Amino acid sequence: MIFESLVRSAVFTDQRPLSRLIENNYFVHRHLDWREPLSWIGSAPFLVLERRGELVGALACPQDPPGVAWLRLFVIYEVENEKEVWQMLWEAASRELSQHIGIMVAAIVMLKRMAPMLIESGFTTQQQLVMLEKNDGGYSGDTSCGQGISIRPMLIHDLSAAADVDASAFAPLWRNSLPDLSRAHTRALLAAVAEVEGRVVGYHISTRNSIGIHLARLAVRPDAQGRGIGQSLMNDLFVQAERHGIHRFTVNTQSDNAVSLAIYKKLGFFETGERYPVYQRQVSH
Repeated sequence: MIFESLVRSAVFTDQRPLSRLIENNYFVHRHLDWREPLSWIGSAPFLVLERRGELVGALACPQDPPGVAWLRLFVIYEVENEKEVWQMLWEAASRELSQHIGIMVAAIVMLKRMAPMLIESGFTTQQQLVMLEKNDGGYSGDTSCGQGISIRPMLIHDLSAAADVDASAFAPLWRNSLPDLSRAHTRALLAAVAEVEGRVVGYHISTRNSIGIHLARLAVRPDAQGRGIGQSLMNDLFVQAERHGIHRFTVNTQSDNAVSLAIYKKLGFFETGERYPVYQRQVSH
């Protein structure tokens, strides 16, 4: 048991010690998203564990989008106390979250040591995040679009429409909020929207990574699916990547999303063998 410890909300003056804590420890869970973990300070719950004036742990799982609280950060100083630190911080965080109705807390586990603690805290897993790669180029000379479909670069004023597409295409757990899409757009190497009769019905956002391009998001409105819009967006991505001299691509999707997996494999993507479990727990009001 950790004695003389205080669990409290993180404040902006904690940024420097938290940064040191994250940089100097190998037990660091970070969520795969567009924001640095410390940018969530000020969004509850973001909690720290303080002992004798020193920060020895932190946990952040604020809501974004509403109703969904991803585990954005969990870091500890002393590995031998990992379970105690987790329990103290998680119990405080879950009390805060339980003040709201119907909050789903979720975590993509890339650090295996996280799994036992999540399971003991009532988290379960029904799906995995699947990593795929394509390394033979993508351009085949096909720049065509389906009938009535036009593809153009995504502009700032398209972000609200893209957020609407996202909300219609994905379950709440996997939706990107408008602020997240705005951050993604600023970091994108390539981004485009698909229009039908002047209406945005799909989009893709892709970023540069160490091997080529990562397809960070591909979304098509359900009422517009089956018309080749996804294929048209991918054609655009491949053509634009070719112009940048890039021939390798990565993407991830959920293990239970059979449609997405089939589409990516049809386009020449293959599973890398990397799969990361997604743990979830509903927090009761």
